[in-house]
Amino acid sequence: MPEITLTTLQSLKLKGEKIAMLTCYDATFAQAACQAGVEILLVGDSLGMVLQGHDSTLPVTNAEMAYHVASVKRGNEGALILADLPFMACATLEQTFANSAQLMQAGAHMVKVEGAAWLAESIRLLAERGVPVCAHMGLTPQTVNVLGGYKVQGRNEAQARQMRADAIALEQAGAAMILLECVPSELAAEITQAVKVPVIGIGAGSAVDGQVLVLHDMLGLSLTGRVPKFVKNFMVGQPDIQSALSAYVTAVKEVSFPGTEHGFNA
Repeated sequence: MPEITLTTLQSLKLKGEKIAMLTCYDATFAQAACQAGVEILLVGDSLGMVLQGHDSTLPVTNAEMAYHVASVKRGNEGALILADLPFMACATLEQTFANSAQLMQAGAHMVKVEGAAWLAESIRLLAERGVPVCAHMGLTPQTVNVLGGYKVQGRNEAQARQMRADAIALEQAGAAMILLECVPSELAAEITQAVKVPVIGIGAGSAVDGQVLVLHDMLGLSLTGRVPKFVKNFMVGQPDIQSALSAYVTAVKEVSFPGTEHGFNA
């Protein structure tokens, strides 16, 4: 796979070709995902749940994130590596700079932050210092205690209007990508059209520029047995993991995934 850069992703958006993103936490799966054609490897703080067995992402530290970024980098074969800034890693500008630097030095090409328009200053300052940023909006797992659980966001008009405005503000601040999680499909489509940067969705319908799933979810693995509505098990009908990874990429590119059954209405 040729090296994927921000320029590559922008070109895919302009051409209308869907972008395939998948979480990844180690070298072996990094190599396998690249060979399947995954363009973005997300080293997500979801590792707190799927690898460490926690009930949320909150216990994950930046040092643990850097460890897994470095592991993914060793197996990477051209994908863009996106790394989560974990809970409270960007509570102050000083922490944001230090933690972002640690992840970039470990091998990330971009960092991801959860929040809304209040992140604008941090995103602007990071971009000015050579750190591309993905803004994660909608359901933001790090604020699950404030949201009152893992709930769809943007269902009422006031929330939807604010989310559209926030997305535009974050793009103007310098966000290089936006990730929408558990957002009504129609709203996600509107945001995708309103901004020029790539928009990746998870539980956000098929009109966004690309899709992401947690690796373990798309392989049919779950510690709890609870399967989110937006998940599809790509191991079904496949002889091995490599084939399942390829099936995921094909489904994203052909827009056969996600289906309407994987999305949410307002």
